[in-house]
Amino acid sequence: MAPPSVLMVGTGEYTTGFVGGGASGSDKKVGVVGLTLFDLRRRGKVGSLSMAGVSGSKFPGIREHLRKNISEVYNGLDVSFTSYPADNSTDPDAYKTAIDALPPGSAITIFTPDSTHFPIALYAIQRKIHVLITKPATKLLSDHLALLEEARKHGVFVFVEHHKRFDPAYSDARAKARTLGDFNYFYSYMSQPKSQLETFKAWAGKDSDISYYLNSHHVDICESMAPDYVPVKVTASAAKGTAVELGCVSETEDTITLLVEWRKKDDPAKIATGVYTASWTAPQKAGVHSNQYFHYMGSKGEIRINQGKRGYDFAHDDQGQLIWVNPFYMRYAPDEEGNFGGQTGYGYISFEKFIDAVTAVNEGRLTLDQLDARPLPTLKNTIATTAILNAGRVSLDEKRAVEIRCEGGEWELV
Repeated sequence: MAPPSVLMVGTGEYTTGFVGGGASGSDKKVGVVGLTLFDLRRRGKVGSLSMAGVSGSKFPGIREHLRKNISEVYNGLDVSFTSYPADNSTDPDAYKTAIDALPPGSAITIFTPDSTHFPIALYAIQRKIHVLITKPATKLLSDHLALLEEARKHGVFVFVEHHKRFDPAYSDARAKARTLGDFNYFYSYMSQPKSQLETFKAWAGKDSDISYYLNSHHVDICESMAPDYVPVKVTASAAKGTAVELGCVSETEDTITLLVEWRKKDDPAKIATGVYTASWTAPQKAGVHSNQYFHYMGSKGEIRINQGKRGYDFAHDDQGQLIWVNPFYMRYAPDEEGNFGGQTGYGYISFEKFIDAVTAVNEGRLTLDQLDARPLPTLKNTIATTAILNAGRVSLDEKRAVEIRCEGGEWELV
C-alpha cells in the first residue's frame, strides 16, 4: 500500500517557520511540520504533500524560504508541495478544496487558530481523512466529543499533537509516576517571551488565550500520569496589563493559572490538586524560548522536572546573551551525510508516531481501540484536558468555579 499523502493546513510559524515575510524570530526559524514531513517523505513514510492557507500570495515567499533554509541546508531535500489557494487569490475555505483533492487513506495536519480546529477537522473526518490537530484539540468540550463520535463513525484516526508526551524526560517520569501510589499534587509552569504576542497578534486574546496555548501541555501530561483520576472542578485566575500595553485587545490575559480538583475514579474520597500556570509575557532575553517545569507528588514519592535549562549553554556575539538550547525537541543540525538529522527529537517523533499509526490503520494492522489503549494523545485519551481548558475559560469569563461531570462516560461542564 502506498504511504499516505498529507495536507498541511496552516502555513505559519509551526508549519513553515515563515512569519511576517521572513524567518520566525523564535526557535522555530524553519518550522516543524513542513521540515518533518519533507524528511518523512525522503524516508518513504509519506507520499505527496500539499499545503493550504488563506492567502495564496504568501506561497512564493514560503517556497523561497524553504528552498534557502531547508533544501540548501539538507542535501537538496525536496521541499515541493501543492498549494491552496492559487498564488493570486485569497480563500478562507481553501482547505476544503485541498481536502477534497486527497486520495483515500490520506491525512491532514491542522496548525491554525484554535477556533478553526473543529470545523477543519470535522470536514476532513467526514471525508474519511485521518487528522492530526495541534493542541488544544478544540476550545469546547462539546466539540471534542463531537469529533470523537464522528471519527469512530467514519473509522479515522485523530491524534492531538501533545508532543511533550514524547519528551524523554516527561515520558520516563510518566512511567515512574505509576510507582508513586495515589496522585496527590501537581504544579506546572510554562512561559514564552513577549515577542510571541507579536507572532500571535492576529488572534491573541480574541480567538484564544495562553492557557489553551501553553497550559494544554502540562494538563495533558498530568492527565496521562494519573489516568485513574478525573477532574471535577476548575477555578481560574489571570493576570492582565502587559499584553494590553503591547497593543493586544483589552481581553488579553498575560498569565493564567488553573486550580483543578481531581478525584480517584474508583475511590472519590481520594482527592488530588493540580495547579497549571502559563504566560506569554516572560522577559524577551530570558535565555530560553520556552520555560517549562513541573512537580508531581504521589503518596509514595515525587518527581521534579525543569526543562528550561537542558545543560546546554550557547553564546554568540550576534545574540549578546547566553541562551539555553533544547535540541531534544527539534535538532536542526545535519547528520554526517548532510541530511536532516533530527529524527530523535520529540517534536519529530510526535509526527512520525501519527504517520505510523495512520499507515497501520490503513493496512488493517491496528484498530482505533488498540491505539486508544496505548499512552498516545488520541481524542479519547485527551477528553479531560479539553474539559479542564474549557472550564478554565468559563471560570475566567463568569468569575466562578466550574464543575466537570463525567457519569456513564458522558462529560459536561456545570
